[in-house]
Amino acid sequence: MKPTLFVLAAGMGSRYGGLKQLDGLGPHGETIMDYSIYDAIRSGFGKVVFVIRHDFEADFRSKILSKYENHIPTEVVFQSINDLPEGYTCPEGRTKPWGTNHALLMGKNVINEPFAIINADDFYGQDSFRVMAEQLSKLNGENEYCMVGFRICNTMSKNGTVARGICETKDGYLTGVVERTSIGYNSNDDICFTDENGVEQTLAPETPVSMNLWGFTPDYFKHSEDYFKRFLDANMSNLKAEFYVPLLINELVTSGKARVKVLDTTSKWFGVTYAADRPAVVEKFAELHASGEYPEKMF
Repeated sequence: MKPTLFVLAAGMGSRYGGLKQLDGLGPHGETIMDYSIYDAIRSGFGKVVFVIRHDFEADFRSKILSKYENHIPTEVVFQSINDLPEGYTCPEGRTKPWGTNHALLMGKNVINEPFAIINADDFYGQDSFRVMAEQLSKLNGENEYCMVGFRICNTMSKNGTVARGICETKDGYLTGVVERTSIGYNSNDDICFTDENGVEQTLAPETPVSMNLWGFTPDYFKHSEDYFKRFLDANMSNLKAEFYVPLLINELVTSGKARVKVLDTTSKWFGVTYAADRPAVVEKFAELHASGEYPEKMF
């Protein structure tokens, strides 16, 4: 059974100033998602599921989904802040989405095979999809997951700080992941962040980080449902709290309930976290087409 690619495309991209998912960055107006879907197809994925919001469904279907017809089967599911477990109600004043793991939960009724998740506005590179597809084809049990670990030096932006899941590993498996925000370059061009005590911490360039390219089997949805209820019980009054994938992964790994194999890749990540990132991304896509990594017309 071919694995499924689950694309998280419900975010607005507030720092970027618009719908990054619909922005044409390639030489012929290709979106970042186009490259991910193309790489997924040639790596052996058999279906793509998108999670979006209802308010831009029409644009999404006309500008994105239509181009994949006759290339790979697709499905759409929707994320809403009101989509909560029975007995829970969205608190008054909540406008922020519940986070990436909540978005992932929206696929529970349409995904019944091993699957990978990605962000819609991140470029991961063909090799990362290849190693993920190979690993997913080996998963046939439960509580055995995987992730692609990128070196942090290959995931930074020169135009502002970023948030990354900093990973610790042992014998090729994840032992813990901590979500760090405001990671950037200091005056010495070192990669650093400020910890909870206000102290600047430097990260080695090769530090593995999660770029939200995870691989799961369908049993992960049950873990997500169970933990989301506990998350809501503890955070319902916090209108900005988010249920991130690394939050649950860390719980499962540290409790010994699951193992996550960390996959190495030669791919370099890039994306458009900020509007100022756009020109460099456009240039990189032009170079990738010129080198033959991608054909003139992908779809």
